[in-house]
Amino acid sequence: MTQTAHKQNLAQVLARHPYVVVNPERRTMIQAAVDNREAIVAANGALATWTPPESTGRSPRDTYVVRRSESEGDIDWDSPNNVSLEPETFDMLFEDALKTLFRKPRLYVTDRVVGADVSYALPARVVSYHALAALFTDNMFRPVPADLERSIFARRGFTLLVVPYDKLNRSVYEGRLRKLPDGAGGPMSDVPPSAPSAYTRTSNMAIAMDFDRMLGVVYGSAYCGSVKKLIFSVMNYILPAEGILPLHCSANEGPAGDCALLLGLSGTGKTTLSADPRRALLGDDEHGWSDNGTANFENGCYAKLINLRADKEPEIWSAVLHEAHYLDHGAIVENAMMYPDGTFDLDDDRLTPNSRASYPLSFLTNIKLSSTSGHPRTILFLAADANGVLPPVARLRPEQAMLWFLMGYTSKLAGTETGIIDPVSTFSRFFGEPFMPRNPDVYARMLGERLHKHGAQVYLVNTGWSGGPYGVGARMDINLTREIVNAALSEKLEGVEYVEDPLFHILVPTQCPGVPSEVLVPKNTWPDKEAYDARARKLAHDFSAHFDKAYGDKNIDRSVASKCPGK
Repeated sequence: MTQTAHKQNLAQVLARHPYVVVNPERRTMIQAAVDNREAIVAANGALATWTPPESTGRSPRDTYVVRRSESEGDIDWDSPNNVSLEPETFDMLFEDALKTLFRKPRLYVTDRVVGADVSYALPARVVSYHALAALFTDNMFRPVPADLERSIFARRGFTLLVVPYDKLNRSVYEGRLRKLPDGAGGPMSDVPPSAPSAYTRTSNMAIAMDFDRMLGVVYGSAYCGSVKKLIFSVMNYILPAEGILPLHCSANEGPAGDCALLLGLSGTGKTTLSADPRRALLGDDEHGWSDNGTANFENGCYAKLINLRADKEPEIWSAVLHEAHYLDHGAIVENAMMYPDGTFDLDDDRLTPNSRASYPLSFLTNIKLSSTSGHPRTILFLAADANGVLPPVARLRPEQAMLWFLMGYTSKLAGTETGIIDPVSTFSRFFGEPFMPRNPDVYARMLGERLHKHGAQVYLVNTGWSGGPYGVGARMDINLTREIVNAALSEKLEGVEYVEDPLFHILVPTQCPGVPSEVLVPKNTWPDKEAYDARARKLAHDFSAHFDKAYGDKNIDRSVASKCPGK
């Protein structure tokens, strides 16, 4: 079916349905979520909700991109996160979603935009029977600007149907959607079973996006992040064609108007380091870098809550847990443990370690209201290296920066019952692999072009271990890391001497204000120098092996490939 036919069918559903609320007031959505028993009011006034077990996180293997001839050459189908879907199956999903929506007692339609720079703000229409889903779009997406006609996407908006708590008919989608392992059905089942024979049932969940038709469906996933990440995946696909680089990063601005970007995977300290009281926050997750400068995509934040502390994350704590009348609050607390008195226990991960909160940026105190800034002057790549072999800070030339951007390195900790723990190298291209669908050379080249044109300084900051790997060395002191970040942002690292590391191809400074010089060279902090060399070679080998597997035939420029550790 064509985009026009789908939209005509949607228009008919909305016209014929007896109860449709279009762009309801915020208080109306909050009250509806409570009245419909989609959420309950916590002691502080926030809305608390809990999803089924299969919806406590994203389900990557149930997330699909429609494969059409118009766009298939632009998408990296070798990436494990680009799961293709036949156009006919998407048509079935969209029409099934319409039928399900029509049967519901009430529908909510929200019209918002994604992108603070009106020149490329994407209109996003979300239709759901779930008031909480509508409120989530109010928290996360931006109000429609009066001058939306200036946007290059003004007449190319995206339409998303959200059917969170209904499930697909497995027999109808037999052979069209993935097979589930026996007894599985949620995010944790994304690990393939050891034997193909274990696949018995067809999944009854689908999160699907059609880039060519600008249509999407969330069916069977009640995880709010499914809505957010689908829309941002769309942005990350459509923007490069318009000469705009999408970035999975936080951004802030100093008193002099200097913009900084912070990129890093979970656990690297991106949220903590970007929340600087001396700098105004643009946003904490998604931005675009255009000829106009930097702009946040979002209107809010979707923060992890596990082990949240008021002293370490005062801004997030206050945004979520401040006291207000529930109709004036509207923060959504998803899958956190709550006691009968309405208070939360954010250390309890029995429901999920991925408890989340959605709230508007306006709930934070130190933000830039426009969510826009100029071209970044400083870019920080954050890596929590549990091997303990990367320096606490290094400068990256443009080609080096393109390589580390491509690799998106950090390390995770894999444990055993006996307590033996060894770091596992983790690579997520552009620090956001599941949401970057295009061929990788596109994003890497665009970053290089902007670095050369605008002269931004890029630094690699290791927020992981020093003096040995996890279990032997110690985690970098957060105060030391803050000194490094401050030195980078204040340009105090631009006039110092650098020495190139021949194994990792990065430039290590000989001095940094506030940091003991012996700490800057990681080998100096290891009592066993031979053990350092062996661990460093192993990490470099991990880089080289991953590069060859993921990018060996992806048109990566040789000058960039040569900067890969181990090459």
